[in-house]
Amino acid sequence: MGEFRMGELSFDEWVKTVPGRVKAEACWRFVAYPKALYLYELAWEDCGVLVQDERGRAVARQLIRSIGSISANVEEGHGRGVGGKSYLYFLRVAEGSARESKGW
Repeated sequence: MGEFRMGELSFDEWVKTVPGRVKAEACWRFVAYPKALYLYELAWEDCGVLVQDERGRAVARQLIRSIGSISANVEEGHGRGVGGKSYLYFLRVAEGSARESKGW
């Protein structure tokens, strides 16, 4: 059968593999959050390829940091209370990380 690759799972298939404790979090209902987690898993695969080339190592380090920052900032914003000024700040940071990730 070969080695399993995350990229072989569609988003909907991947969601079925996510533990219930993760889906129970309030931030899971924010549409961008599960997609950010899925993107993070896909990025790990891409980084596995990038690190095989010396030129790709720096890109891989920055890519995984910026992509990981998307879901992390959504989580932090939710942790500080949905709807407040702080929440909106962390969503803006998450959006900035998503844009940076696209660039990498």
